[in-house]
Amino acid sequence: MNIQLITDFFMWCTLINGGLLILWTLFILFAPELGYKTQSRWIAISRANFDQLIYLFLGIFKLFFIFFNLIPFLALLIIG
Repeated sequence: MNIQLITDFFMWCTLINGGLLILWTLFILFAPELGYKTQSRWIAISRANFDQLIYLFLGIFKLFFIFFNLIPFLALLIIG
């Protein structure tokens, strides 16, 4: 494996996961009721707990995105 192949891999991972992060954030910003109604059919959860969980999961996903996609991609760009 060469550095260019690994850099391309991390570039696509960064683009796909960044797109998912943006999509999820926009969905929560512009259609929070739809998300809550959909999930509350399956799981009995209050609106306040749902908001806290979504905020927590969004934050965890953002941290994983930064640490495992964006930082390795930028490091490989600097190296190669």
